[in-house]
Amino acid sequence: MSDKKLHKNVHFIGIGGISMSAIAQILINRGINVSGSDAVDSQIISHLREMGAEIKIGHRPENIANADTVIYTAAIAADNAELMHARSLGLDVFERADFLGVLMNDYNVPIAVSGTHGKTTTTAMLSCVFVHAKCDPTVLVGGEYSLINGNICIGDSKYFIFEACEYVDSFLKFNPFAAIVLNIEADHLDYFKDVDSIANSFGKFIEKIPAGGFAVLNADDEKVLSCAKNAACEIITFGASGKYSASDIVIQKDGSIKFTVCYNGLKEKIKLGVKGLHNVSNALAVFATAHNVGIKPHIIAQGIEKFDGIGRRFEYMGEMNGAFVYDDYAHHPTEILATLKTAKGMASGKVWCVFQPHTYTRTKAFFNEFATALSLADNIIVTDIYAAREKDNGEISAEMLAKKIEGALYISDFNDIVKYLKGNVEENDIVITMGAGTITNVSKLLFL
Repeated sequence: MSDKKLHKNVHFIGIGGISMSAIAQILINRGINVSGSDAVDSQIISHLREMGAEIKIGHRPENIANADTVIYTAAIAADNAELMHARSLGLDVFERADFLGVLMNDYNVPIAVSGTHGKTTTTAMLSCVFVHAKCDPTVLVGGEYSLINGNICIGDSKYFIFEACEYVDSFLKFNPFAAIVLNIEADHLDYFKDVDSIANSFGKFIEKIPAGGFAVLNADDEKVLSCAKNAACEIITFGASGKYSASDIVIQKDGSIKFTVCYNGLKEKIKLGVKGLHNVSNALAVFATAHNVGIKPHIIAQGIEKFDGIGRRFEYMGEMNGAFVYDDYAHHPTEILATLKTAKGMASGKVWCVFQPHTYTRTKAFFNEFATALSLADNIIVTDIYAAREKDNGEISAEMLAKKIEGALYISDFNDIVKYLKGNVEENDIVITMGAGTITNVSKLLFL
C-alpha cells in the first residue's frame, strides 16, 4: 500500500461479504496476516480459512486482539463491539471503500465500472477481455465468476478492474484512471434524496478521473452525459448516438445475439456469449474501454464472445417438470424488465417469476414500477421482503405488492413456493427466481 504504512495484521469486521473477502484475499496474497469475523459461516469464509485467515463467527472485542488495522463494511453499526474496541485502542480503522481506495493506488491503471445497473456483468465481461488479451489484470467483481473461480483475480500488471458502487458515495473514495458509467437512475433512496442527487454524485466521481485518463459514457442516457460537464479527462461515448455504436443486431430464438460494433469508420462483428439485449450496451462499453487501453479489436471481440455470464445473472440452474429454471439478481424495476423481456423472447411456454423484493425503502419507492415490470411475466409469486440493512416499520409488505399485480400470489415460505411450482409448472415453461436476497435458495430447493 504505497501511501500508507505496511500493515501486518489486518482484521475484517464482516469478512464474508463479496468485496470484503476479495480485499482479504489480496492482502493474504501479499503475505499479510488476516483475521476476521462475521455473523454467519459461509462458503466464502471456508475458502478464506483455507487460505490461512483466522475467522470467528460472532462479533466480540477479543477477536481483534492481534490486529494493528481494522477494516469494516458500511453495514456494520457504529456500536459494533469490535469496531468500538478498535477505536478505543487507537488502531488504524478503515471503512471498506476507504481501504479499497488505498489499495488501488498500487496500480497504474485502475478501471472502475459504475452505473445503476449492469456493473457486475460489465466488470466480469471486461475482465474476460483483459484475461483473453493476456493483460494479467487484478479483478474485483461483485459476484461469483467461473473464469476467475470466484469474485477476485489477483494479477501482476498495472491493470485493476473493479466495480464502483454509488451507494453511500462509496465510489468517491476511489481514484480511477478510467471509468465506465453505464446508466443513472433512481435507486438507493434510503441514502440519496432523488435521482438528481445521484447524478450529482456521479458527476463528482467523473471529476476524479485525471486529465490523462478517460471516461466511457452511455450517450443514450442524458443524465450520464450531463455529469461530464466538468470532467478533466477524455470523454468517450457508446450507444446509438455514441462514438462506439451497434448495428445489424440479430436476436436468435435461443436468446443469443450477434451485432456489429461501429467506431471511427471501422466495424467489428460481435457474438455475445450471454443473453439479453441490454448486454449489447454493456458490450459496447467494454469494447470502448478495452480499445482505448490498446487491446486490438479482434481480440476484444473474441473476449466478449468467451464471456458466458456470471452467477445470478440469468443463470441457468437446470430443468424441472421439463421447464427451464433460471436465477437472477434483478432487484430494480429496470433490471426486472430487462430479464423478463429476455425470458419472454426465449419462451415457448409460460414465464414464471418468483420475486423477493429487496429492502423496504426500495419496495416503497418503486411500488408501482415493480408491479408494472413484474406483470410482464405470465405467473408471478411474490415472497417476503428481504430487509438487508433495514427494519420493518409496517408501511409496506410483499403481500401489498402481490395484491397490486393482477393474478399474482403471495407465498411467504420457500418450501411452499417450491411445492406450488412443482405442482403447476409445465414443460417448456421458464421459471425465474429473482431478487438480491436469499431467493436463490428457491431455485436450489427445486432440485432436491
